Amino acid sequence: MWSLSVVLNPLLFLLLFGYCPSVTIRPKEGWQVYSSAQDADGRCICTVVAPEQNLCSRDAKGRQLRQLLEKVQNMSQSIEVLNLRTQRDFQYIMRMESQIKGLRSKFRQIESDRKTLVNKNFQELKGKMETLQPLIPVLEQYRTDAKLISQFKEEIRNLSGVLMGIQEEMGAYDYEELQQRVLNLENRLRSCMSKLTCGKLMKITGPLTVKTSGTRFGAWMTDPQASPKNNRVWYMDSYTNNKIVKEYKSIADFVAGVESRTYNLPFKWAGTNHVVYNGSLYYNKMQSNIIVRYSFETGRVVTQRALESAGFHNVYPYTWGGFSDIDLMADELGLWAVYATNQNAGNIVISQLNPNTLQIINTWNTEYSKRNAGESFMICGTLYITNSHLTGAKVYYAYSTKTSTYEYTDIPFHNQYFHMSMLDYNARDRALYGWNNGHQVLFNVTLFHIIKTEDDS
Repeated sequence: MWSLSVVLNPLLFLLLFGYCPSVTIRPKEGWQVYSSAQDADGRCICTVVAPEQNLCSRDAKGRQLRQLLEKVQNMSQSIEVLNLRTQRDFQYIMRMESQIKGLRSKFRQIESDRKTLVNKNFQELKGKMETLQPLIPVLEQYRTDAKLISQFKEEIRNLSGVLMGIQEEMGAYDYEELQQRVLNLENRLRSCMSKLTCGKLMKITGPLTVKTSGTRFGAWMTDPQASPKNNRVWYMDSYTNNKIVKEYKSIADFVAGVESRTYNLPFKWAGTNHVVYNGSLYYNKMQSNIIVRYSFETGRVVTQRALESAGFHNVYPYTWGGFSDIDLMADELGLWAVYATNQNAGNIVISQLNPNTLQIINTWNTEYSKRNAGESFMICGTLYITNSHLTGAKVYYAYSTKTSTYEYTDIPFHNQYFHMSMLDYNARDRALYGWNNGHQVLFNVTLFHIIKTEDDS
């Protein structure tokens, strides 16, 4: 019986969406497989790290090859220019050679009959010498050009050797064929990823700053239930007194500010803890504990239901306030609501919701104070809670709804812009969406998975 434990580092957002913003996060290009070993129980363990970003760039060898080819082309053009100059100078030299031959005849004539040397011959010789005088710098330039050409030829010879080496490393495949092979590998890895539905959070890296816009507080999101071709983005600025939702067809349109549609919700929202799930927006109605389900397709409210006993309007918010009492979120297992009640002494309560009716399917009471939580998000049925919304925050507490147990964790993440007012997990992208003090950011997550084969009992 075998089982495979795999750690994946899957910020596939940019890969899956085909978007490559010009932002700064230090990438490691290409899929990488790290150590492989067996644990004490004989299970095979390997570590696979997916590219963190910028898959739009070609591989390093291909880029180096293109740069060298461009350099060779530039040098070839320079040699062509020098060749034209040397051809021009060669014409001068040909004429000079003819004149020198003429001078030699004159000198022979003078040598044979010195007595015939008269002033006329002397003036003629002087004129010839004056004609040859300007050709002296031409000869000097010609020698310089010839030396440059020799240097260029040597450099091209060296570059040709480098190019041949790279070609041998890359094999007999041209770039298009190599690119296709890489794409096929990525498709196979994504297929593998789709089977790794759940895992335990091990690490958070980033952030990747996608855009800077809006106020200090807000929310942005994509639909984790959408098809791979549906990359729409929804944008909700501010935490109160607003009911305008902006839609963008893609991340690229979002970055460029090209809106595809605007929705005017029937009710204003409270907080920034909204979620889009299977084509509907779920949000907390302002100054109430009512959850609203709004269909983007029909432009109407489908369902609304009160979350009984849930505190609202800054009774039990996160540490930053902002009417963040009720946090709606989604993961691989469905739709969730995170809130606090008087009955649970202001500690966090987790409820799984029916996405159609908003009825509570099941509820778990934790012992973590809602007011002491910076933000929280669900991954695979486990709620991860941060201890602050400010610099130095980390994932401090995890509660598993599968086992109804908790553990204290120590998973830091980089709060780059000092104030986090939204942090939600997207199961399709395997990434955390954040609103970081007016910056829309993405965090990469590393999950630990256990894959059981059919032979496992």
